[in-house]
Amino acid sequence: MEGDTFSGLGNGSSQLDGKAMQSFQKSFGQVQNILDQNRLLINEINQNQESKIPQGPHNLSRNVGLIRELNNNIRSVVDLYSHLSTSFTKSMDVASSEGDSSGAFKSDGHKRRRPAS
Repeated sequence: MEGDTFSGLGNGSSQLDGKAMQSFQKSFGQVQNILDQNRLLINEINQNQESKIPQGPHNLSRNVGLIRELNNNIRSVVDLYSHLSTSFTKSMDVASSEGDSSGAFKSDGHKRRRPAS
């Protein structure tokens, strides 16, 4: 199902081209990698927080660095999603402006109407 993220968006000229799909999949892969890193960082932060070892101040200072890294990762995910949103909107606008006789929906969710002849 992972590769089917954008399946069913349309067909013919309204379908996202291969290059755009590869770009989306690459971005989603980057997001997933960052989220996996965040999971590991959070686990380490929690372990340091719960540690009974007398090196408490060391664990605390280590957590400060880990939390900074976590915050930077979250910023990166936000930036990637922002870029994805912009790219997707542009792709859908291009697809809807190419003209589609199937009566496909535009990116704003409204059905295109053909002008009366």
